[in-house]
Amino acid sequence: MRNDSARVTGHQVLWVTTILMLVVTVGCGDARPKRVPVSGHVLIDGKPLTFGFIRLVPENGRPATGEIGPDGRFTLTTFEPGDGAVLGTHPVTIFALEQLSSTRQKWHAPKKYTDPKTSGLTATVDRPTDSLRIKLSWEGGKPFIETVGEGE
Repeated sequence: MRNDSARVTGHQVLWVTTILMLVVTVGCGDARPKRVPVSGHVLIDGKPLTFGFIRLVPENGRPATGEIGPDGRFTLTTFEPGDGAVLGTHPVTIFALEQLSSTRQKWHAPKKYTDPKTSGLTATVDRPTDSLRIKLSWEGGKPFIETVGEGE
């Protein structure tokens, strides 16, 4: 006499095993581009930039961004905090604009760095790093306050 309950249990084990294998296979990786941890410093005329955001802009992908701290350090994020940037050489932008009031804003770095077409900056990400250096220059200028909006 066959034991049908044992056969069903064996069948269930097969199904559970198959499902687990699929979950493990599909669960390996997040279907997003490969990223590596990237952090570093932004310097302006040899000193830490103390305010702003950095952005690496891949040609066909999601940008990696990071807030620049008071010591010039940043950590890049593409999808999840601290996950880094995709591999490759990418244009870099720096947005260092502090809103002082509804009509006044302070530029901590030249405006040209806000656009990947004019920044002249690139970064190569080929492995994890905590020492990426981005060097900016005022080229004789200095931080300035700009009035916008009312009274222009």
